[in-house]
Amino acid sequence: MITAELTVIPIGTGETSISKYVAVAVSVLDQIGIEYKLSGMGTSIETDDLDKLFAAVKAVHEAVFKEGAMRVATHIKIDDRRDVEKTMAEKVASVREKIK
Repeated sequence: MITAELTVIPIGTGETSISKYVAVAVSVLDQIGIEYKLSGMGTSIETDDLDKLFAAVKAVHEAVFKEGAMRVATHIKIDDRRDVEKTMAEKVASVREKIK
């Protein structure tokens, strides 16, 4: 299972708020049908297909431009584990079990 953390930062918007750009990005993920979890600092994505992940990242990046950003900085961190299938929830649960 592939887990990725995606952060898209619109630059040159003339505003400090970026929530409308995040909303557009999340709408794209909904349309694509990829699993994600939104947080206050980024979005975690889960898929078993690397091509689908990269297609989703590209679609989100382009959507932020279409929303009016003049520049977009996209950061992606990928964890591609192939020895076992672990979902985002299972990874979090594993850590929580170890907290004493």
